[in-house]
Amino acid sequence: MFTAEDRRFMQQALALAEGGLYTATPNPRVGCVVVKNGVVVGEGFHARAGGPHAEIRALEAAGARAKGATLYVTLEPCIHHGRTPPCAPRLIASGVKRVVAAMQDPNPQVAGQGFVALRAAGIEVESGLLELEATELNIGFVSRMTRGRPWVRLKAAASLDGRTALANGKSQWITGPEARRDGHHWRARACAVLTGIGTVLQDDPQLTVRNVETPRQPLRVIVDSRFDTPLAARVIAGGNALIAAAVQNPDRQRQFAAHGVDSVVLPNAHGKVELPRLLEELAVRGVNELHIEAGWKLNGSLIREGCVDELLVYLAPCLLGDSAHGMAALPEIEELEARRRLRITDVLPVGGDLRILARMSAT
Repeated sequence: MFTAEDRRFMQQALALAEGGLYTATPNPRVGCVVVKNGVVVGEGFHARAGGPHAEIRALEAAGARAKGATLYVTLEPCIHHGRTPPCAPRLIASGVKRVVAAMQDPNPQVAGQGFVALRAAGIEVESGLLELEATELNIGFVSRMTRGRPWVRLKAAASLDGRTALANGKSQWITGPEARRDGHHWRARACAVLTGIGTVLQDDPQLTVRNVETPRQPLRVIVDSRFDTPLAARVIAGGNALIAAAVQNPDRQRQFAAHGVDSVVLPNAHGKVELPRLLEELAVRGVNELHIEAGWKLNGSLIREGCVDELLVYLAPCLLGDSAHGMAALPEIEELEARRRLRITDVLPVGGDLRILARMSAT
């Protein structure tokens, strides 16, 4: 049974974990608090892959005071060797008497074995405190570990009648500066940002994180079936980009490689990029959260092929009319029962616009 004090300290650990929101990828975001006699004696969070894990930083801060203490951590302590040694043996050696974890690690290399090791050493272990909050914080990591694909969030800026661009393709700017700044926060927390060749040719976007302080830029992914991306396109400037194509083109691939741009060829039966396979490829590359900023045609393809988990929609108080493009090119339906259902999880005013988060629903 968890106490009010347990909940308070786990909430503190979750707040610490957010320190790695932009940087921990491809690892999970983890926070840890060491408490003795009701007083915090050590705390830490995982900042980046290859750096010390949250538990190690908290134990180092606690020092000898960790003996007999309770350790609160947002994810099960690891038991496997990765870029750093496992955490569970360090917890055992520290002399902590109790470990409270928010959730079990979904990584098959851990998956409860960390708890087993701690209990075998005589440490009291409890799990499940604020599990939903911990899972949400690491929804991309959980998706990659359990489904072999990233968590996919499709962002759209639209008028109140659901239009994202004029018939001539112009879309800058439908929403206000506050909404655009908020959108960069979602870019920053993603491991990769994906767009299509149509958007590249129409808007020449950078797809970099600006307006938000972060030491890491997400991978930029372009769905470009025939390698039509111009070498001067801003989206590939400086490398850190991946082109997903449907046909081999060794000359163009060498040109892109010379600019630090990787490529992968994943054709489907229609000569287009096989989008579900692209998600699997991105998971192999360590992408936890994938952020989509594309045009209505690619948006529609991603939704139709079951590649979208969540919509991030900014609605502006304006109307663009029927001739403007919608959010996604979806096939016509004749019965309302065939509509694609969503579950709204959050609604928030952002400047003069409205931000809506909605998840794809199976029913």
